[in-house]
Amino acid sequence: MTAGRPRPGSAQPGSAQPGSAETGSAGAGSAGAGSAGPGSAGRGPAGTAAFRSLTRAMFRGFVRDRAALVFSILIPALFLVLFGSIYKDSTTPKITVIEVGQVSLLDQATAASGGQLARIMTVTRGNGLAAALADVRKGSYDAAVQQQGRRLLVHYSIADQTTAGVVQAVFSSIVQQANQATGPAGASFQLQSRQVEDKSLKPIQYLAPGLLGWAIASGAAFGAAITLVEWRRSKLLRRLRLAPVGAGSVVLARVGVAIVVALIQMAVFLGIATLPYFGLKLTASWWMAIPVVICGTLSFMSIGLLVGSFARTQQAATSIANLIILPMAFLGGAFIPLDFAPAWIREVSYAMPLRYLVTGMQNVMARGEGPASALPAIAILLGIAAVLTLASVRVFRWDDI
Repeated sequence: MTAGRPRPGSAQPGSAQPGSAETGSAGAGSAGAGSAGPGSAGRGPAGTAAFRSLTRAMFRGFVRDRAALVFSILIPALFLVLFGSIYKDSTTPKITVIEVGQVSLLDQATAASGGQLARIMTVTRGNGLAAALADVRKGSYDAAVQQQGRRLLVHYSIADQTTAGVVQAVFSSIVQQANQATGPAGASFQLQSRQVEDKSLKPIQYLAPGLLGWAIASGAAFGAAITLVEWRRSKLLRRLRLAPVGAGSVVLARVGVAIVVALIQMAVFLGIATLPYFGLKLTASWWMAIPVVICGTLSFMSIGLLVGSFARTQQAATSIANLIILPMAFLGGAFIPLDFAPAWIREVSYAMPLRYLVTGMQNVMARGEGPASALPAIAILLGIAAVLTLASVRVFRWDDI
């Protein structure tokens, strides 16, 4: 047999044999069945078990992460309770008014309302216009009203835009009802509203102290808490304890840095707010806000020291500090007024140091009161700082052991 001559029935290169298509199709099918893709491993009982194990592990990690729990569940739930309590009543909030002299229109409206007007307004007789205006300016009352013939004069404060709007709406309704009662032939009453502050003042006068107070509170509390935890984690506290440096020097240095930062924050805030675009006008006693800021910094530093004394990680310190500072920003009146909040929320706010920090700055920066008006806030802030610092010393740890 000659070499190279094909044998009968043998397959030659490039030639198709009968049944080769079926054979090729079967081969391709078997090859496709044998080559399972990456996603095929997730099918069947083994894939379901892997999915369940991963889900269970991820959920356990979420539960063990305190920061995730605080930001995902606790803080939203706390805000829901807070705002739900503040705005749960759809009725008109109650305002307090000083009656200067004889205001027959107000007396007639009160008598004709059958007790309805008393539900939204408390009227107190004042001793004089000057004293009444001073009370409204201080925030003790929402408005002062007087009558001059057919003209009703209402004096209000722009410190709270919501309250000012309610005051004007209530007295506008009283005047309208009086005009409807007299009929077209009767002489009509007129309502004239006046703000007790200088007309050139803008709402920024009251927004700036609130935002500045929140910034100072956040910086002092978070800075102290996170710094203390990081120093303990890196063993810096232990080295400082063994070093020939007194603990008082370390504390004073940290306090000094916090106060300098707070004063820089104050300078930046005032520098921006006093631009013509915003129009903040500082009063004669604005400088008294500096000691208020210093005392507020000490107070919130004590909160941070207390948190950092028992928190073991930065995540835990951040979560706990957020849980304290964020609700305080609303309960302390830094963002929203609490005049129309439920009584229990207003009572709780008196235990918040941010309330006194904001109020102290507002008195000397916006309301035009003298330096003495900031002394109560300074005393309370220093008292809170002293109490919380003593508590921090009780639970302080040099290291994690």
